[in-house]
Amino acid sequence: MEKMDLAKKFKTYYNAVSKPEIVDFGPAQYLSLTGSGDPSGEAFAANIATLYPVAYAIKFRCKTRENDFTVAKLEGQWWFDMDAHPGLTMADAPARVPRSEWSYRLLIRLPDFVTEEDVAAGIAAASKKGVEKAKDVRLFRMHEGKSLQMLHKGPFSREGESLQVMHEYMVAQNLSHNGLHHEIYLSDFRKTAPEKLKTILREPVK
Repeated sequence: MEKMDLAKKFKTYYNAVSKPEIVDFGPAQYLSLTGSGDPSGEAFAANIATLYPVAYAIKFRCKTRENDFTVAKLEGQWWFDMDAHPGLTMADAPARVPRSEWSYRLLIRLPDFVTEEDVAAGIAAASKKGVEKAKDVRLFRMHEGKSLQMLHKGPFSREGESLQVMHEYMVAQNLSHNGLHHEIYLSDFRKTAPEKLKTILREPVK
């Protein structure tokens, strides 16, 4: 039985270079769990620990149908109250908006053959194993479309430097925001030294 690896099937989606580039993505589906607050806090870590058991329960269910797949990289969309913090550029926001005021949607991409029934079964299986917040996990569909992206190397605290480069590119190309800030964590930040982290920064644009 061949195992689907989304990182290989959708190479453009999971790859970026160290300078701004325009990309375009079609519809995709994800496991999703929303939250708010400091990403270095316990609640954020607990949400990650909730999402993965559901993903693996879905994987094992699909494997029984000869549709095995590799659980994909963790992703996240991030936003804040723009009325409370008006006029910030994408580069300013990480440093000027308190970490406690950010909202997020954690994501793990799923193959197209995963059904709503599979997700419901995965949530039920994780719940039976004591994953308390599994019931809050949702199937989320997104068509991100035209986007600007760049690979950020190094700690999250220095993302503003890469975002500034992206902001300058957007201004030069007369592009505007068309969706939520999106990150794909190519490195496991729970185990990787900050200076070695690799993160795709993505901004839907028009």
